[in-house]
Amino acid sequence: MTTFEEDLLRDAEDDARTVEFIKSSLPQDLKDHFTDDDLYYFIDVLAEYYADLAEKSPDGAVEVEIDVEKVAAHLCAEAKKDGIGNFSPEDVRWVVDAELDYGEQCCK
Repeated sequence: MTTFEEDLLRDAEDDARTVEFIKSSLPQDLKDHFTDDDLYYFIDVLAEYYADLAEKSPDGAVEVEIDVEKVAAHLCAEAKKDGIGNFSPEDVRWVVDAELDYGEQCCK
C-alpha cells in the first residue's frame, strides 16, 4: 500500500515526464511558445477533461473518442478564463496530440 505522499510524488514525476515528452514532440517553431508552467497547466486541465468524459460515457465505456480540435479549443478557453494566456487552438492541438501519444506509449 502506498502513502498519499508517495502517490503525489509518483504523479509529479509522471507529469514531469509528460512535459518533457510534449516539449520534445513540438515543432521547432512552437518549442519556445509554451512555458513548462503552461504545459503543466494543460496537463491538469486535460486530466479534468478526460475524467469528465469518462463520467459521461455510456455504460462506463472504457474507451472514449477524443476530438482533438474540441479538446484544444477547450484548453484555450480555460487558459483564457483562468488568466494563463491566449493560445490558438492550432498551436494547442500539438500539445494535445503529444499528450495523447505519451499516454499511448507509457501505458502499453
